[in-house]
Amino acid sequence: MSCHSKAIAIIDSGVGGLSITQAIQQYLPNEKLIYLADNYYAPYGEKTADFIQQRINFIAQKFIEQGCKAIVIACNTATVIAIDQLRAQVSIPVIGVEPAIKPASEQSKNKKVGILVTQATSENERFLALIKAHQNGSEVFIQSCPGLVELIEQGQLNSSACQQLLQQYVSPLINKNIDTLVLGCTHYPFLKQQILNITGKSINLLETAKPVAMQLAKRLAKKNLLSNDCENAQIDFYSSKCTLAYQQLFRQLFNLKSTAAINLQLFDQNQKSV
Repeated sequence: MSCHSKAIAIIDSGVGGLSITQAIQQYLPNEKLIYLADNYYAPYGEKTADFIQQRINFIAQKFIEQGCKAIVIACNTATVIAIDQLRAQVSIPVIGVEPAIKPASEQSKNKKVGILVTQATSENERFLALIKAHQNGSEVFIQSCPGLVELIEQGQLNSSACQQLLQQYVSPLINKNIDTLVLGCTHYPFLKQQILNITGKSINLLETAKPVAMQLAKRLAKKNLLSNDCENAQIDFYSSKCTLAYQQLFRQLFNLKSTAAINLQLFDQNQKSV
């Protein structure tokens, strides 16, 4: 197999990274993709930094052994906690997901920006340094959202429990008079309409799927790894805890216009070190 036709691995703790996968599929239609939802250990936002680093290392090594040419960590929490040490260990491109702080601060007219993140991300030094580096004179209000990822993973996007949590987390930001809201977790774009129902159209929502796809394309092109073969394109979906309900959730959340069949396969989650 040529380097060009090798797969790109996309890793998340659950279904959130499907929003990134959709963008990659649209932006790089000739690429073979492997998506892993590590839902046996989801959500990462409640795990320790040591656990997340060990888990990401374990998964990355599995995919490298399979010959993947690049890895996308499609999880904000895993990116801020694990990407630097992973990049130091591997030679293939590793792309992460960072909240859109810089464009948010540039686009905000009143210089008041809100960001929804997991608890682990909200307390991470790398994340806080990112805000400090890119806030560009804006006030940035961080709102952690415990419980939100779990509801999305359970398919309860339109439940009253989800609505109550969103109201609880978004309302304080509205009261701060923000005009820009960053979705700082790859799960949250699946709640975009529900969030807009609370914020109204006066608040601009920003996510990171397209910038990640563009950065991946840039890194692959630099290393001459882009695929030009449309017959190479396919997506293999894996889960570390396969259930019928979870497969149905994949079908619900993944781009319904996609011609890719969603056949959820079991990923070996055995890892003695954690």
